[in-house]
Parts: sequence; structure tokens; C-alpha cells
Amino acid sequence: MTDRWQPSERYPDPSIVALDPSFRQYHLALSAVERLWTGSRWGEGPVWLGDTRCLLWSDIPNNRVLKWDETTGAVSEWQKPSNNANGHTRDRQGRIIACEHAGRRILRFEYDGSTTVLADSYQGKRLNSPNDVICKSDGSIWFTDPPFGTYAFYEGIKLEAELPHTNVYRIDGQTGALTCVADDVDHPNGLAFSPDESILYIIESRSSPRNILAFDCAGTTLSNRRVFYECGPSETPDGFRVDIDGNLWCGWGMTPELDGVRVINKAGLPIGHIHLPERCANLTFGGRHRNRLFMSAAQSLFALYVNTQGVAGASPLTFRPAVTLLQHLHRHLQAQALGRQHIPPIGDQLLVG
Repeated sequence: MTDRWQPSERYPDPSIVALDPSFRQYHLALSAVERLWTGSRWGEGPVWLGDTRCLLWSDIPNNRVLKWDETTGAVSEWQKPSNNANGHTRDRQGRIIACEHAGRRILRFEYDGSTTVLADSYQGKRLNSPNDVICKSDGSIWFTDPPFGTYAFYEGIKLEAELPHTNVYRIDGQTGALTCVADDVDHPNGLAFSPDESILYIIESRSSPRNILAFDCAGTTLSNRRVFYECGPSETPDGFRVDIDGNLWCGWGMTPELDGVRVINKAGLPIGHIHLPERCANLTFGGRHRNRLFMSAAQSLFALYVNTQGVAGASPLTFRPAVTLLQHLHRHLQAQALGRQHIPPIGDQLLVG
């Protein structure tokens, strides 16, 4: 039970396990898993905002996006309602990109707090329920579109999906054109590029067994579909990120022995595991040096310092002032939630946890 979980009182933390000797270089012996907050129904889609030292992540069934403040440790509701938002990322200009289950669309938050719909349909049919999203260095946005948000009135709106459950899409960074880059992935879930962007990894979450697929990526197209990692019985990968050495840090479950984060090297060998008391749905690297792993689990947010760094995203030099961005966004979202035309004062609703 998560309410009985306690952090390790000694180093090294026994919940961090090397499955191969090569993992030891990434394990900081004087670091331990921390639970930063608990109180969600299904945590997902974390994104780190280094310029404001905070983390955003989704609580999909509760229809909200939460914010954890690094300087105070406080957690607040950043967006409610969120249209059952799932995955988040930042584009090359530092703007937040969100996958909406209920909205069935990819949304971009602008600097002034307004929003722009980047994609909501393909060939005249509505998207299913966009799940996870990443940005490439050319400015393009890649996302998966399984129908998970259409299955029940819990993580979205129950309805009949209009598009296949196999599609992965790309939004061109210059023209905004939407293209289907893969149509043969059974319920695609998390996705990420290798450090040099030559490989796109995608979770195939309803194949039997479940797989992590790899595709060669050349510009705008994918080729050479192959199984990068074949999961064993009960192994359930979800969202993941890649570090600078090409290792995949994957949200993992779904048994007490498997719940946590599985680390797989670029050769497809599992090298490490971080045990958590809950299934980990997704994760991201953050902190000043991108060396703190933030893990959004079912009901809690966990963190661990590691001896590697997540692959860098947009250059901070291209960002507009993020305080202005977040202030505008929060005020705009509060006004929307309250049905007001004017913008209310800045201030988050603090949550106890």
C-alpha cells in the first residue's frame, strides 16, 4: 500500500537494483527514491520547466494538471479542467504542448496564455485520444493516438473511435501539416528519439507480448520497423525518456515485483530497475543539470537523482521569459475555469500532500 511506503533510511537505497554491472555508473550511491507528493488517481505526462524550476504532470481521471514547485515543494493545481490531458512536452520555443483525451487534440499554450489547436483530425476524422508527444530538433511534433481515452468516462469521453488504433503522427514544424508516419503499431503509447534522432522508439502496448519498437528515422519518414525489446510476462512499459548515452528509462509494471522504472541500454539489454510501490506511468528528466528523474506513478510523484542526464530539448536561449509565460497561462486558465472574461490575480490553489 502506498500509504505504508517509507523512503530508505540508509544508502545505498535497496530499491535501486543493478541488473547488469554497467548500470552502476548511473547509480549515485548517496541518493534515494523520494516521494514528493501523493493524492492523484492516475499520474501521467510530466514535463520539466527549468526556467521556473517546476514540474507539470497530469492527473487524468481528476481532469487536472498539477504543478510541483522545486523551491518550496508545494503542489498546486495548474490547470483544471484539463480536458483529461495526458502527455506534455515543450516545443523548440519553450511553449507547452499537451495531449488531450477529452478534447481529442494536440494543444499548444502560447506566451500570452491563449491556446492553439495543432491537430484534432486526420483525413476528415477526429483523432482518438492523443497519448504522448515529443518534439524533434527540426521543430516537428510527433505523437501517438491510441483510443484509451475513449473506453470509459474516466480518462476521457466514452465514444466510438473514428480512426485506427495503430497510428503515430507528425506535425510539420513549418507548415503545420499533419501526416501519419506509422500505421502498424498496436495501440502506440510512449515514444522518444535516440540522442542523435536517428531512431524513434515506440511502445506497442497491446501486442502479445508487449513490445518496444524501433524505427529508423530519416527526416520526416520512418523505416525498418523492428522489435527493440520484447517484454516478458506481465511486463508493461508505458512512457519513457532517453538519456545522453542512449539508455531508455521506462515506466514499468504491472506487478509488485515489476512496478517502477526499467532501464534498458541502447543494445536492448535491461541493465537496471528502480522499484516503486506503485506502477510508474511516465517520467522525465529535470533539475538544473537534467539529472533528476521525476516519476509520475499511479497515485504519487517520485524523484531520484541519477548519474546521467536526459537528452536536452529546446535551448533556453530561444525561450521567451518563462515567468511571464506561466503567469499568463495560469491567469488565463483560471479565467476559463471561472467563466470570466477578465484575468484574475496570479495564485495557485495549494494541495496538501
